[in-house]
Amino acid sequence: MKKYERLEEMYASGSIPWDQIDPPPEVITQAALLTPGRALDLGCGFGRAAIYMARLGWQVDGVDFVAQAIQEAKVRAAQVGVSDRAHFFQSPVTELDFLQDPYDFVLDVGCAHSLSLDELQTYHRELLRLLKPGAMFLLFAHLLEETVEGEEQNWMNENDLLMIFSKGFHLEKVEHGITQVEDKDPWRSAWFWFRKDA
Repeated sequence: MKKYERLEEMYASGSIPWDQIDPPPEVITQAALLTPGRALDLGCGFGRAAIYMARLGWQVDGVDFVAQAIQEAKVRAAQVGVSDRAHFFQSPVTELDFLQDPYDFVLDVGCAHSLSLDELQTYHRELLRLLKPGAMFLLFAHLLEETVEGEEQNWMNENDLLMIFSKGFHLEKVEHGITQVEDKDPWRSAWFWFRKDA
């Protein structure tokens, strides 16, 4: 798929806008509100959120389909002494059969918005299976401005997201905003706080 090839090329080139030391403020704030338990970081990249949470005492599994991202995440976790609490796996986020134990918190910062509608439905089923009742799912997504028939869509249709996650989850909060990366045109984005139904 083009989106996978594009991301692999970005990692290979070293041009990775999200390669920051700390996770976004929304993640830091949410982590501080929760009692450390088991967390899942989907589309973990170099592991910044997973490593941050592991340093707070969480047991974290990070998943990314890019081999280079997973290799570097393991190195960075070892460098700060959290390899026993932060574990990383190479896999698409729609293929999580290797994960079994339930999670208290799931995080996705900019991964699910690249999924097709069918993939998003599979992703939703995996989260239904993996999250404990009452657990939080925190999602950051770039939002689709308009649908162009026949074109590959890179961002997420908010209505599709809300429709799919109306089953088994309820939306506690959403914060819309604008994302600007380097000199590219800005685009709509949002943070979504979903809670799995009890």
